Order: sequence, then C-alpha cells, then structure tokens
Amino acid sequence: MDKIALLIPCYNEAKTIGKVIADAKKHIPSAVIYVYDNNSTDDTAKIAKEAGAIVRYEYQQGKGNVIRRMFREIDAQCYLMIDGDDTYPLEYAKVMADRVLEHKTDMVVGDRLSSTYFEENKRPFHNFGNSLVRFSINKLFGCNIKDIMTGYRAFSYSFAKTFPVLSKGFEIETEMTIHAVNNNMAIENVIVEYRDRPEGSESKLNTYSDGFKVIFTIIKLFRNYKPFNFYTLISAFLTVLSVGFLVPVLMEYFETGLVERFPTLIVCGFVLLAAIQSFFAGMILSNNAMQHRRDFEFQLNLMEAVKGNKIAEAEEKDNE
Repeated sequence: MDKIALLIPCYNEAKTIGKVIADAKKHIPSAVIYVYDNNSTDDTAKIAKEAGAIVRYEYQQGKGNVIRRMFREIDAQCYLMIDGDDTYPLEYAKVMADRVLEHKTDMVVGDRLSSTYFEENKRPFHNFGNSLVRFSINKLFGCNIKDIMTGYRAFSYSFAKTFPVLSKGFEIETEMTIHAVNNNMAIENVIVEYRDRPEGSESKLNTYSDGFKVIFTIIKLFRNYKPFNFYTLISAFLTVLSVGFLVPVLMEYFETGLVERFPTLIVCGFVLLAAIQSFFAGMILSNNAMQHRRDFEFQLNLMEAVKGNKIAEAEEKDNE
C-alpha cells in the first residue's frame, strides 16, 4: 500500500504532463505518481514514462471511467488527484495530503473559486456555471463546499474504496462531492491558486453539453439521496397546480349550483391524487435511503479494518 498516491487522469496532455510530474517530484517526493492515459492521440503516455511516472491505461473514454479504474487498482492511505493540464500548483499537495493523513479527512477540496479562478479563467460561461453549481449543491444539500467542479482533491482510503462511480464524464466531481456530503464524511476546503491553461493546451470540457450533464446529475442525485425533499417538492407543485384550476370551478358551483367544467374538475382530481402519491412515495423512499446510510456506515467500518491490515502487511514487508 502506498502512503501517498498521486493520480493524474490524462487525455492529450503532452504539452503539460512533463511539468506536472516534475513539480510533483519537487513538492511531494514521497508520492508514487500514476498517470492514467485515456486514449490519448499524442505523446502523453511516452512523456509521462520518461518523466518517471507509472503509466496505466483506461480505454473507456471519460474522466469518470478513469477515476473508477484508478480507485479500483490502487491502494493508498492518501489519494491525491490532479489534472494533467498544469492549471493547479502542486505547492498545495503536501497540505492537502496532511489533512487526510493527520486530520483523518475523507475528502479535501482544492478550492480555486476563493482565489484566482475568476481572474485567470477566460471562459465567462465556465465562471457562471461553477458559481451556479456551487450555489445549487450548497442549498439543496445544506453544506458549504467552496468549489464543486475542481479537479484538485485528496481522498482517504475509505472514500476511494466505497465511492460508487456512476458518471462517465466530467460530472464525476459533482457526484463525488454530493456522495461525501450526503454520507456525512469529513470534508475540508483548502484554498489553492488557479492558472489558466498554457497556450496550445485545450480544455476537453464542453461548456454547454457537459454543463447540462452536471445539472442533470445534481437533480438525479438529489432525487436519490434526498427522496423525501425531492418528491415533496413535486407534490407541492402538483397540489398548487390542481388547486389553482379547481378554485374557479368551485366558485362557479357556489354561485350557480352547477359544474360547467367537468373535464377540469376530473383532471384536477387526478392531479391531486398524483400529488398525494408523490408525497407517500417520498416517505417510502426516504426510509430506503436511511437504510442505505446505515449499510454505508457498516461498509466504512469494514474499509477501515481492511486499511489497517494492509498497512500492517506493508510494514512487515519493509521490516523484512
């Protein structure tokens, strides 16, 4: 088991990967550096090998697929994840790793938005999208995460081995954040500087298509993790809609003694039934979500025991 594993998911980062690895060796020399190449068509893998990194491959396209592979294959007390585009200074890596190793933090978030991100990033829709996602998640899940979409993070062994990777692409950062928040895992924010990509290096993030994927991911995870809140909102909307159309029908009935709009009355009745059904569905699914939380806590305890055994085995090998 590695003490610190630096994980670098890469797709066509030949221009910057060499510098990222060199900076890593300078600032966290004890870390084992892993570069996971995701079908690059340039010399990313070759440059990474020459720079001294362990190069592995993930052939399913997408950052989420790469992270799934990394977490499955690597055992470490602390996982540091950073993009290969040289936008995150590695001067902060040691601080982030120490939060995991010494403070027992499950996820450390490299917070760009509190420092230089809005000045350095030249894509205004990315700035707006980051702020919108941060606001939405903090409000929906009652947390205070400073940067949701950052690719600069540190994780504990328990987080890496219990995180169910469902996303395939860039929405994976949102999924990781909500998973940690919902399961009451220890989270810390570390403010890091951000610098824009060097000239000639292009972002793989599509502002609009990936942005919509992130929004749909937030909605999906809100439904899965907080079903009572989600279905109660639907129930409230349907109730207001039903009552809004029903009131004029009732007023006509009280004035004339006749129901002149039977179709409206019938539809309002069915919509109100749907609202009631949605409310009770939320209650049932909320109980299921609570049971899932209990099962997850048990799984965390098992992971801590496994981690302790692996650390002991590694120490025995070192002593031999």
